[in-house]
Amino acid sequence: MKEITSVSNQQVKDWKKLATKKARQKENRYLLDGWHLVKEALKAKQPITKILVTPTFKHIDELELPTETELISISEQVAKQLSETKTPQGIFAEVKITQTNIDPTKVSGAWLFLDGVQDPGNIGTMVRTADAAGFKGVVFGKNTADMYQPKVVRSMQGSQFHIDLVSADLLTWVDAFKAQAKPVFGSELNEAARSYDQVGRHQDFALIMGNEGNGMDPELLNKTSLNLYIPIKGHAESLNVAVAAGILMFQLID
Repeated sequence: MKEITSVSNQQVKDWKKLATKKARQKENRYLLDGWHLVKEALKAKQPITKILVTPTFKHIDELELPTETELISISEQVAKQLSETKTPQGIFAEVKITQTNIDPTKVSGAWLFLDGVQDPGNIGTMVRTADAAGFKGVVFGKNTADMYQPKVVRSMQGSQFHIDLVSADLLTWVDAFKAQAKPVFGSELNEAARSYDQVGRHQDFALIMGNEGNGMDPELLNKTSLNLYIPIKGHAESLNVAVAAGILMFQLID
């Protein structure tokens, strides 16, 4: 087994650079950090090129690696250098980024569209909730945080391997859904909006969630089939976008 102990090793520097979008796009790779994520990626047969483990990693006997995956031993110092957590779990995976090109005219089921959502925790919560609610996939629209950003990857907790994730132009997807008579629900409180519990349940539809501070893009709002709101009975001014998305997803899906 290859062994890397120095944080000055060029390979370590290259792995560290994968925390940036520029490096991920150039190398077409990203890094998973932690046993749960690596285990889920292995189960989902993701294109893992390398597994990095420290000598103290406790689950080495549970690793069932594909023949094309290289196992590399790294020091605790290297693990700390690569991890964005305070206490690294001692395992990482280098994964190829595979472009998911899905034709929106040929999809079915429920889809979540993210319009300019930036907070990694919110994105992760929404992807996990979409997974739990039985959604087919999530489309990351313009100005939404990169799905391979380390904090986003970590916050999705493996749900990214259970449903389809796509980076695409939401306008194109909205037009495709509407052309097939599939409802596209926006999320905004306005005079024309309808309460979320007054629109029934659906099998094939899209739900758009907008930016945490500015809401949905006006151009998208003008294209939706219907805009929904969640009545607030207490004194809070608004709901967190991920909480609102969870309520809407479970309410809408049939």
